Amino acid sequence: MSGKDRRRLSLVKGAQITVQCDCGRLNYVAYGEKWQCEDCKRVWNTSQIPPEEYWGLMRSMRAERLKVIGMALGIAAVFILLGSLLSDAFYFMMPIAFSGWYLMIMPRWRSRLRRKARAAPQWTLRPE
Repeated sequence: MSGKDRRRLSLVKGAQITVQCDCGRLNYVAYGEKWQCEDCKRVWNTSQIPPEEYWGLMRSMRAERLKVIGMALGIAAVFILLGSLLSDAFYFMMPIAFSGWYLMIMPRWRSRLRRKARAAPQWTLRPE
């Protein structure tokens, strides 16, 4: 692992990786770390995963989160602007708009994110 990759790991933590041992034990391990199974003593190293693939997946998931945060900020900005320019009633309508957004947009976003996560590559680690 190069120095640049180590700095990246220390600055940004990615999602934990689900590691299932051959004996059936399951654990969640951070990228780049090792885990020793308590039952069979095998050691699993998540550094075997290509960094380009792992960080590419993390970037795409982060982009999805930023899209939905941007949408929420856009809704808030519109209602704040309308409330300050036209009528204070828009401030009271903002929670109603966010309720609709939460009930109509967010379920679709969550299901799209779940589909994307399920379609993500699965890596086969070898015990050390």
